[in-house]
Amino acid sequence: MGERKGVFVTVGTTSFDKLVAAVDSEPVKAALFRRGFSHLQIQIGRGTYIPSKVSEEDGDLEVDYFTFSPTIADHLTAASLVISHAGSGSIFETLRLGKPLVVVVNEDLMDNHQAELAEELADRKHLFFACGPHLLAQTIESMDLESLVPYTPGDPKNIADQIDAFFGFSSPGEGSDQKG
Repeated sequence: MGERKGVFVTVGTTSFDKLVAAVDSEPVKAALFRRGFSHLQIQIGRGTYIPSKVSEEDGDLEVDYFTFSPTIADHLTAASLVISHAGSGSIFETLRLGKPLVVVVNEDLMDNHQAELAEELADRKHLFFACGPHLLAQTIESMDLESLVPYTPGDPKNIADQIDAFFGFSSPGEGSDQKG
């Protein structure tokens, strides 16, 4: 048996039934299966849509789901692909792990600033962006995993140094007599 490639789907602590339903749809599951994925783990959060569980014996994508977990780190680490809502925590945690990521925006949210973050990161080729669940199958079919650019987090020390300089604080070792 070949390598098991898994997909992890996260909606965070919210309800995003349209994403869960899209992932559970035949076009999306077929697209994932054609791309070599063997199993799908879906975090449904506060949602009410229950995906259909399918086992490997059915000759299709193996599907399982859960509502919440104390941490999703293990699920992210084990995944070969992550499909996520546009929450910044989920996005950056996935990118820091170097996992391929498809971000799906919840179009029902008012003033959705999360879409701007996802679009910017997609423009920089750190992730794939589906502006809504209805485009998920098409995004999976067309994604080129080799085209992604690894995300490198910024160094917070640079910002801290700039804030210190603005307020007139010295860096350690500056402005003191080191001779004793």
